[in-house]
Amino acid sequence: MPDLTVFVQTSTLAAIIGIAVGVSVPAIAMGWAISRAMDALARQPEAEKSIMRTLFIGLAMIESLAIYVLVIVLIVLFRNPLLEYLTQ
Repeated sequence: MPDLTVFVQTSTLAAIIGIAVGVSVPAIAMGWAISRAMDALARQPEAEKSIMRTLFIGLAMIESLAIYVLVIVLIVLFRNPLLEYLTQ
């Protein structure tokens, strides 16, 4: 049986980097979307309902990206599919 500590440490490091990038990029995108929505509201206050509805739909889509990253990272951390190939 090969030494699994290097593989486990590498996959843990990859999961940490993945969650860091996978959460920071959607956070930047959310901030950018909110900033643009506030700019649009300042220019056209009468279109508030339309802008806010579109903003919330967009924020939900952006947030789903972070949730997908979380799910993949949890799979890598707790049920690594590549670990089965090393233990055979």
